Amino acid sequence: MSHILLVEDDLRLANLISKFLKQHDFQVSMLHQGDSVINFLQKNYPDLIILDVMLPKEDGFTVCRKIRNSYVNPIIFLTAKDSDFDHVLGLEIGADDYIIKPVEPHVLLARINMLLRRKKHSEKMSVDHLEFGQLKIHKNSRQVTLSSKNIELTSHEFELLWLLAISAGEPQSREYIHKQMIGREYDGLDRSVDVRISLLRKKLGDCTKNPYRIITVWGKGYLFSSSAWEESHAS
Repeated sequence: MSHILLVEDDLRLANLISKFLKQHDFQVSMLHQGDSVINFLQKNYPDLIILDVMLPKEDGFTVCRKIRNSYVNPIIFLTAKDSDFDHVLGLEIGADDYIIKPVEPHVLLARINMLLRRKKHSEKMSVDHLEFGQLKIHKNSRQVTLSSKNIELTSHEFELLWLLAISAGEPQSREYIHKQMIGREYDGLDRSVDVRISLLRKKLGDCTKNPYRIITVWGKGYLFSSSAWEESHAS
């Protein structure tokens, strides 16, 4: 559940936005004054901040300037009128996006989801090493060890393993895997992804009849189980 900090002095609007976001499975904290943000961030680190430009005590621009060096997650500005918002200034001081009031809830939701996806993708791209119990994967050296034994993988097998492991616990569709691995859209007939999954399972000691490490999720794709590597050795 992603945590959003909403800084808005219009209590009615703040409550409406908070209620809407909670209905879409977000955790929401609310503040109503700009000078409260720094103290909040000393104890909490939300995944995204929605920051009204016109706030009592300290305006949104001032708050953004003060927190941007230490807070790296997305910031969305709320502003009453397009003409009142200096787009260049907002971007220069670190805003990721802005929304003009009156706020359209589904537009706000779409912007939030876009920024959180971008954040998640950026975090994945910066990772070099993954470890799941007995399994260790090193991206730069392309080395894989299971129970301290080296696992020899082809270039394609390593890329497939990394693609699944970097999103451990989340099913990856056959269409997505095919696009990433093969470089073209899945035509509904090509079984190359399934073949590569099968070969990778064998090398990682997964059960071929009832796999529990790289799981087939019917209707959704393949899921890398992060909890299935504590025991046993690759065959």
